[in-house]
Amino acid sequence: MIGKHEWAVTARQPSLQGKVALVTGGNSGLGFEVACGLAMRGARLLLPVRSSARGLVAVENIKTRCPNAIIDLLTLDLTSLESVAACAASVAHHTTRLDFLINNAGVMAPARRQETKDGFELQFGTNHLGHFALTYYLRGLLEAASGGGVVVTVASLAACKGSIQFDDLQFRHRYSPFGAYQQSKLANLLFARELARRAGEGGWNLHSRAAHPGWSSTSIIANGPASALPGPLSKIEQVLGTAVLRIMGQSAARGAEPLLYAALSPAARDGDYYGPQGREERRGQPGPAHVPPAALKDSTAERLWDVSERLTGLGW
Repeated sequence: MIGKHEWAVTARQPSLQGKVALVTGGNSGLGFEVACGLAMRGARLLLPVRSSARGLVAVENIKTRCPNAIIDLLTLDLTSLESVAACAASVAHHTTRLDFLINNAGVMAPARRQETKDGFELQFGTNHLGHFALTYYLRGLLEAASGGGVVVTVASLAACKGSIQFDDLQFRHRYSPFGAYQQSKLANLLFARELARRAGEGGWNLHSRAAHPGWSSTSIIANGPASALPGPLSKIEQVLGTAVLRIMGQSAARGAEPLLYAALSPAARDGDYYGPQGREERRGQPGPAHVPPAALKDSTAERLWDVSERLTGLGW
């Protein structure tokens, strides 16, 4: 557990003037708080969003907190590999390097099985494969950053209960909303660790770390498991879910701290995992997180990487 002094140092990172950061899902929740944290330190933001209207609102809200923020809105739909490629091409028109890539956007436990535009189970396709592809396309810009760009992939406490169902990755035979979510979050953690390993062995000029926000009060419940319920029940589920997260967890701003820690702290190391230091890692100051046994298996990470290359058609 880190001390108060180190927490204070982390909260006062040196200026990020001249640095460029891209945050997926930056228009709300954790992504918004991470974007604000980077902007307030002086980083230029590239904000890829699905909805330009919501993106414009996010820009206004970020500039309310940080009037001098420099923000470029981009279009990105992580459920479409074509959109991911187009977004990466757009990034290359905006900058010659990328200092930070925060793979944050995600979907959680829709009640009914859904598919991405490319036919993948929605959570695996969005949370893992979309970010796998985006990182692939942005690798050149990350390696162009001085000292190497930093990739932070956001996992979850749900990864601790996950497993990679290689015989049914797309949950076509028996769909489990939370089982699929747990798999996608474990995949995020495996990807971050395997990217760090391959970067180290291959001499790639980039850094890869993982982080989770603990129990953070965001809109992910409303957009996920509660969204399929009838109107009144949906509202009850949202209220109860938010109340539990607030009482037993923490705010989105505090939940964003482990993500910023992984990206910015001098103590952060490639291949490592960061999260809150409180009870069961639900809340608290950021620091090293417990890596579940399933994420420590190199054979699983390598197999997932190979499968992800085949599914996306992208070879690193």
